[in-house]
Amino acid sequence: MRELVVLGTASQVPTRERNQNGYLLLWDGEGFLFDPGEGTQRQMTLAGVAASRITRICLTHVHGDHCYGVPGVLSRMALDGVEHPVHLHYPASGEPVVRALVSLASGRLDLRLHPHGAAGEVAPGLGVRPLRHRIEAFGYRLDEPDGRTLSPQRLAAAGIGGPDVGRLQRDGVLRGVPLEDVSEFRPGQRFALVMDTAPCAGAEELAERADLLVAESTFADAEAGLARDYRHLTAGQAGSLAATGGVRTLLLTHFSSRYRDLEPLRLQAQVRAGGAEVRVARDLDRFRFPRRRAARP
Repeated sequence: MRELVVLGTASQVPTRERNQNGYLLLWDGEGFLFDPGEGTQRQMTLAGVAASRITRICLTHVHGDHCYGVPGVLSRMALDGVEHPVHLHYPASGEPVVRALVSLASGRLDLRLHPHGAAGEVAPGLGVRPLRHRIEAFGYRLDEPDGRTLSPQRLAAAGIGGPDVGRLQRDGVLRGVPLEDVSEFRPGQRFALVMDTAPCAGAEELAERADLLVAESTFADAEAGLARDYRHLTAGQAGSLAATGGVRTLLLTHFSSRYRDLEPLRLQAQVRAGGAEVRVARDLDRFRFPRRRAARP
């Protein structure tokens, strides 16, 4: 199952309706917790998601609304007796803050720290790109490799069955029959998370052909000056990012407390989003991952 659980959608200041950041991506047995702000542990309880499902915690940067939930989440995982390794990814310049946060957690946990200071892959399929914020920040991208889906009809027509199917998948050819002749191309899925940033090349690289892009939309277009000063995106800029990258679904989040009605922000993003579907994230929402892109002919 691939599903995004939204734990919080506020930016710096929480509101009555919006907790600070937090996004849990459930992806084929792994749980990626992105930017857990204050109150994330409680939000997980309200969402009905066990802390034991977390396998990786990924921080875009160490401003408090993106990381102050770390001690509570780690303490809860220890309390629940989580035995699997938990990997914590974060910008290298945030090491002192991360160490301080981790030191506040209680209990024993197999926690493994992974600082990064440049673009690249930080775990299998998980990559980072630098963003343009007031402190060092990185966005995250998860890429599933392209693959192939076997066709039972084509296998039967080729007289291939039983253990021979496994041999064909392993070797790529069996008795002169190539794998391509009895299967169809399966495009890999792509997820991207772009938090606090001004428009930049790193954000564009993260968004490229993403099936689901979670992007900050701190300000409305009318506050473009504030967005520039504080190095954030407007709703329209988030839409443009989706259009440039050929994104399928854009999920807006990280809203300033000045906005109660978020529909105007969605509309501003949709105008500039090209063919992307634009949705507004709300606390405790769950989003099933979009269906795969159509296979190449």
